Amino acid sequence: MKEKKKKSLSAFTILFLLIAIMAVLTWFLPAGKYILMESNGRMAPVAGSYMQTDSTPQGILNVLAAPVKGIEDGIDVVMYILMIGGFLGVVMRANVVDTAVISMVNRLRGRETMMIIILILFFGLGGTTYGMGEETIAFYPLIVPVILAAGYDTVTAASIILMGSVMGCLASTVNPFATGIASRFAETPIGDGLIFRGVMFLVGMLLVIAYTLYYANKVKRNPEKSLTYDTYEENMQYFLRESNEDVYQAYEFTTRLKAAFILFTLVFAFMVYALIPFSDFGVTFLPTLGWSFHELSIYFLFSGIVIGLVAGLTEQEIIDGVLDGISDIVSVALILGISRGITVIMNDGNISATILHYGELLLNNFGKIPFIVFTYLFYIPMSFLIPSSSGLATMSMPIMAPLADFAGVSRSLVVTAYQSASGFMNFFTPTSGIVMGGLAMSKVPYDKWLKYIAKFLVIITVLNIGFLVGAIILGLA
Repeated sequence: MKEKKKKSLSAFTILFLLIAIMAVLTWFLPAGKYILMESNGRMAPVAGSYMQTDSTPQGILNVLAAPVKGIEDGIDVVMYILMIGGFLGVVMRANVVDTAVISMVNRLRGRETMMIIILILFFGLGGTTYGMGEETIAFYPLIVPVILAAGYDTVTAASIILMGSVMGCLASTVNPFATGIASRFAETPIGDGLIFRGVMFLVGMLLVIAYTLYYANKVKRNPEKSLTYDTYEENMQYFLRESNEDVYQAYEFTTRLKAAFILFTLVFAFMVYALIPFSDFGVTFLPTLGWSFHELSIYFLFSGIVIGLVAGLTEQEIIDGVLDGISDIVSVALILGISRGITVIMNDGNISATILHYGELLLNNFGKIPFIVFTYLFYIPMSFLIPSSSGLATMSMPIMAPLADFAGVSRSLVVTAYQSASGFMNFFTPTSGIVMGGLAMSKVPYDKWLKYIAKFLVIITVLNIGFLVGAIILGLA
């Protein structure tokens, strides 16, 4: 008799259970409120002003209504996420990114070290700008054969794609699914901390490149050093037999596609510019646009249409691309609504202030540095329990951001701590389809990947905590 395979709960179920748990707590926790005062353009609770109020326990109907109210409360970021999905749908339908990567790989054959560096930077930039994750799966069949033919192994290929994109997400600058959503519900502009995270991104990319090249060159000198040496011949036969040069030739990087790819990169470059608060740094010769989710939603919808036209798509193909992209991303919007429903229940049940009060009491003996380290460590197990980065941000930021006010830490640094911890887990968590799917596509056993990544996880932990603590010491938070 076959043993039934245990399945873990989905993010939807976990978040809905948390809504129900919070509703139960409204019957037992005392209700309360804080005196609010304007600070940095937002209303923030005043430390020590907590007072108890009348209880408003939440019932079954409130639990069922909470996700809908959650979507209503976050409609601006929901539309932003959907428009990003539509934009990417058009780009993918036109094969803009795929063709650019294949063209680059073909040009760099024979210059493998440069190829590895450029590919890691490419996937890293995808991660830090638009949260490139599931999209990486399509690149394994194209890149693994090239890496093997160059004398490396499948672990090297997985390291290039997986570690590059995950490090980009970890040190996200404008990633809408991490930085964007977390900033929205932390009530801080996306541009806050952008330059700090940009420096973090550059350092992280250098570490990934150095770590990957060290292992890759070791394998090239002596294939027996490969962690997958026991399946080395098998992998060579499989990937090099399965790879077909016609596939690479089919992706012709035409003038239209080159122009579309240039526009694609410029879209994100201008987005970064639009979010940087130049006035906060005393820069007067560059105007501060101060874009919010409303402007960004319009911008990405318009940019998707323009790129589609430049790439040579028909009107119907552009519409289909937008709709396909939105359908692919709808689950993120639903998760956002459900997770926001937790905050709705807490607010309607008047226990948000009570939970904040407990946190304030805990922080009485905390300094800035212990607080930010605690925040980072708190988000590591939470990222495992709730693998949806958008769901975790939406659920937790309404509590963690005001706690940062009590500790005297900037809310943008809490956003950085959250995405750093989430990114750390994404290097190896078995609940991630990106990790397990990528390893399966590159034929790297999970235990071999853990052995490969172990030392890097120690390095990245030191990097994350070092940057967070450094921001406090340098007065950046």
